[in-house]
Amino acid sequence: MRKSRKLWRKIVVALATSGLVAMATTTEAPVTQAQTSSAQGAFAMSYLYFGAPNSYTSQVDKSGQTLDVVSPSYFHIQTDGSLQIDDSFQATFVTDMHQRGKRVVPFLSNDFDQVLGEKAIVNRETLVNQIVQFITTNQLDGINMDIENVGAEYRDQYTDLVKMLRAKLPSSAEVSVAVAANPTGATTSWIALYDYTALAAVSDYLMVMAYDESYPGDTTPGPVASLPFVEKSIQYAIKMAPADKIVLGLPFYGRYWNQDPAANGAGISSQMIKNLLDTYKGTVRYDAASQSPVATFSISATDAATSAYGNKLGPGDYTVWYENEQSLKEKLKLVSKYHLKGTGSWSLNQETSDTWDYYSLWSDGFYFTDVQKHWAQDDVLAAANLGWMLGVAADRFAPDAALTRAEAATIIVRALGLTGEAAAGSASFRDVPATHWAWQSIRLAKLSGLIQGISDDRFAPDQIITREQMSVLLSRALGLTSQAGGGAAAQVFADVPAGSWSAGAIAAMSSNGLVDGYANGTFRPSASLTRGEMAALLSRAQPLLAK
Repeated sequence: MRKSRKLWRKIVVALATSGLVAMATTTEAPVTQAQTSSAQGAFAMSYLYFGAPNSYTSQVDKSGQTLDVVSPSYFHIQTDGSLQIDDSFQATFVTDMHQRGKRVVPFLSNDFDQVLGEKAIVNRETLVNQIVQFITTNQLDGINMDIENVGAEYRDQYTDLVKMLRAKLPSSAEVSVAVAANPTGATTSWIALYDYTALAAVSDYLMVMAYDESYPGDTTPGPVASLPFVEKSIQYAIKMAPADKIVLGLPFYGRYWNQDPAANGAGISSQMIKNLLDTYKGTVRYDAASQSPVATFSISATDAATSAYGNKLGPGDYTVWYENEQSLKEKLKLVSKYHLKGTGSWSLNQETSDTWDYYSLWSDGFYFTDVQKHWAQDDVLAAANLGWMLGVAADRFAPDAALTRAEAATIIVRALGLTGEAAAGSASFRDVPATHWAWQSIRLAKLSGLIQGISDDRFAPDQIITREQMSVLLSRALGLTSQAGGGAAAQVFADVPAGSWSAGAIAAMSSNGLVDGYANGTFRPSASLTRGEMAALLSRAQPLLAK
């Protein structure tokens, strides 16, 4: 990144009090499984560089639960190669992030200054000791090394610097390295400073800066990170280092060109690009070859003055190459395609607000367009990452569709980890032939005593499951009783008579904090359960399922 200066998600909406109305019954097709990096989802980090330090917490909060690590601009290099602490450091920010379950890993930058970078590498022992002391004293979670624009002749010495950091920091502290993208396998210039293989061996991961394909001063307008450039950069990286140590760096900015040569390739945030397009009625085309959007707009001499990062945008015709939802989604897909550790981004406070509506879904390999901005998005993603609930198609989860009995049986079997082959003829239902997509799961659920048919020989796999039926099913699966909730009293619901067949299960679920009623004191036992509500219920039940 070229610079000019220095597990489970919280349920957002409660299951039974969401107020959502279940959609009509639908007939489900066999579920489609998307690729995913791990049960916990792909790793995500982002750099903090722009904005006032007291805005850092709010910047991170905009990303919701997406980020695991934030990397603020705390460390720079003095003229003698020693450590300089940026005045943006605030201990309260570290506390805020730890309370949110996020790690704070500041990055060390030479601000693209070759001489400073060389000094730091040569005087690495002093620098390393200073870094270790500051990290330890201030309860930081590690260091991200970001030395750039230093020649390849310093390659081995730079690796040694990182090796020293790994040796002197606690094993719990992160040591990561930002490395230049190298799509052509260059062996000269500063791009070759990074020995991917050796650096990966002594660090937690390499953050591949797969951007700046076009750069400041570039006379030819072009993409910041075309898809071919990014993919070739990944392919080189995974030849040199394990894929699970590669983090794909993504840009939250663009670059612009106009008639002023001094503006060639100047940086501009994605947020500002959106604002400029709205203000000046710009147009956007999507370049298929690079998988990048290209915007054009004009500023007239009579328009109000505006600026980007202190650079005045004067009158003229502008061309901007940048990233939008479509282009970022294509890059995020590469994480699961190449089984990478995850993503990094340069940098927070440059992205558009809708970025976080899809970021985790796409980086985890679940391309559910109907889940973006849905109240159950985090719960759907958690259930999908665990393999408990999958999509009804590669790009659709159907969160508001009613859950069927076949789906319910399959979900519970997956969540409990039940395996094995049901014997031929056992637990047979004439409406669930061996060709049915849920045949095996239904048999396992029946043999385990979790679910029954609606008669001796009929299961009704496409019939919707109700709230009371799921309460009975899940209470059986978890072995719950109304006394197992740590002393919590079960709610009394006006529409659940004490002697009804599901009353005991609903009481058990209620006392264990898994279900609630509605504001009017009812439970609505016969109401259908949606797939989104089921995902939220699994989030609540996960600690019990993990026992």
